[in-house]
Amino acid sequence: MSISIFNDKRSLVIMWDALSWLVALLAFALVRFGMTLPGRVWQAALTYIVLAIVLQVVAGYHFHLYRGRSRLGSFDEVSLSALIVAGISVLVGGWYFITQPVFSRSLVITVPALAFVIMGAGRWAFRTASGNARRQRGQASAVPALVYGAGEAGHQVAQLVDFDDDAPYAIVGFLDDDPSKRFLRVRGRRVLGRGADLLDVAGATGAEVVIVAITHASPQLLQDLSDRCIDAGLNLVVVPPVREMIGGRVELDKLREFNVTDLLGRREIETSAAQISSYVSDKVVLITGAGGSIGSELARQVHALGPASLVLLDRDESALHAVQLSIDGSGLLDADNLVLCDIRDIDALAHVFDRHRPDVVFHAAALKHLPMLERFPEEGWKTNVLGTLNVLQCAVDVEVAHFVNVSTDKAADATSVLGQTKRLAERLTAWFGDETGRSYLSVRFGNVLGSRGSVLDTFRAQIDRGGPVTVTDPDVTRYFMTIPEACELVLQAGAIGAAGDVLVLDMGQPVRIVDVARRLIDESGRSVDITFTGLRQGEKLHEVLLSSAEQGRPTSHALITRVSAPPLDPVPLLADKVTESDLGDLVDERASTCTPPRPTSMP
Repeated sequence: MSISIFNDKRSLVIMWDALSWLVALLAFALVRFGMTLPGRVWQAALTYIVLAIVLQVVAGYHFHLYRGRSRLGSFDEVSLSALIVAGISVLVGGWYFITQPVFSRSLVITVPALAFVIMGAGRWAFRTASGNARRQRGQASAVPALVYGAGEAGHQVAQLVDFDDDAPYAIVGFLDDDPSKRFLRVRGRRVLGRGADLLDVAGATGAEVVIVAITHASPQLLQDLSDRCIDAGLNLVVVPPVREMIGGRVELDKLREFNVTDLLGRREIETSAAQISSYVSDKVVLITGAGGSIGSELARQVHALGPASLVLLDRDESALHAVQLSIDGSGLLDADNLVLCDIRDIDALAHVFDRHRPDVVFHAAALKHLPMLERFPEEGWKTNVLGTLNVLQCAVDVEVAHFVNVSTDKAADATSVLGQTKRLAERLTAWFGDETGRSYLSVRFGNVLGSRGSVLDTFRAQIDRGGPVTVTDPDVTRYFMTIPEACELVLQAGAIGAAGDVLVLDMGQPVRIVDVARRLIDESGRSVDITFTGLRQGEKLHEVLLSSAEQGRPTSHALITRVSAPPLDPVPLLADKVTESDLGDLVDERASTCTPPRPTSMP
């Protein structure tokens, strides 16, 4: 049945295009000559029209105009029709100019133009009628919606709604903050106001949903819209960011409710595949902490780049099992590239490096939970400092060419054991980079969204238990980035960094933790209280990506900044006893900026 309907519709299009040529000739003869053309001229004109119709049909089939190459009445379809009509005008008209001296010269110019206008008018009428019919069929069950954004994404949303027989939304109007769009109509719907008019326009139109059709909407804008929609009982739906689309096109089933990812920013990350492949592809790559959130995502992204070998090292066998499953679907744990090893064990680590001889190392192994390291600073010392030193020394011994140390924003103006130990790891990496002249560098960024043990996991678990959700301070802010985004930029940083660099990733705008908690509570649909517990030992109210003494310098990538870390000779770290006050002295050349909280002894 569908094929028959399709063929009938295309047959009608062919008949309409043929009729357009004939009507154009009659209209021209009536207006230009009052239908009083001599017999010989009528004969030549009718022959011209017959040839034009034949060529129209032949060319239409040849170029798939009548085979469904483009949607009827679309820009592509009308453009192809114009090219065919122009070609006919040139070929047939040129031949008649040469061979038929009695032929009307003005006919060659006027009739094809009139024919094309009539063809287009028919298509416009068809599109209008079918669009109105579709809207009428969907109005009863569709939810009335306002679209915020009358740009390209808004046009795409309107088009999708118009052409979907089962569209879940019925667009009742648009909002846009651009004053130049005040009188704009998008597929027949008016721009009814600006964002500030949201509640008034929603009340006047009966809208129940607000669709944000802005692909690069800021977290602040989305949070403000969310708050206003919650107060007014409106549902907030967003167009996904470009990276979630296919070919940059909006899809109706991809529209989704505003979530915590939107709150934390939706920037498009662009990296140079050529630069990254140049130092990763066909190389032996080793990743420490490969079972962790960052390490496992790095492993997946590196694997896609075609390394000669990808060595995954972790002390957690279950984590290795999970990352192996995610990469190749195998969970046998018998692959030679899966290595169970603790970076604290220098002898075992040296054996691994000597056996695999990596060209590139991504060092993601670390202890990262700030409160635990405040209670057990010696554990942070052993893993984050001495463990990093072990990995660096083994890398130098087998002449690793690229070494990327994964650091944290807590290393900037460090006030916690976590920050202090990671700052020491940055300085050690800088020292080895200076000594070897190789690309040994650190990459510093903030919290990653959805990492194991992150604030999102904590909040969701607390919400599932019925609350309360615990937040340290109502004003505390943190930088966030999704795990794939962070790993893409880590790989890019490894390609552009020089020996001893600390490359700092642009994390966007910091987000209030209490806003994240409220967003997750709203998503859950539950009534859960928020309790403020106060900042913990060593914790900052606001994190910074650069310390007060650091001067960021641009790199070739807009989202990566370069700073320098003072190189730290590892010899003092190998002394028999290092106290925590010594740790503060070692963190930076200005010991006074980082005074640790307690004088706990460290081995």
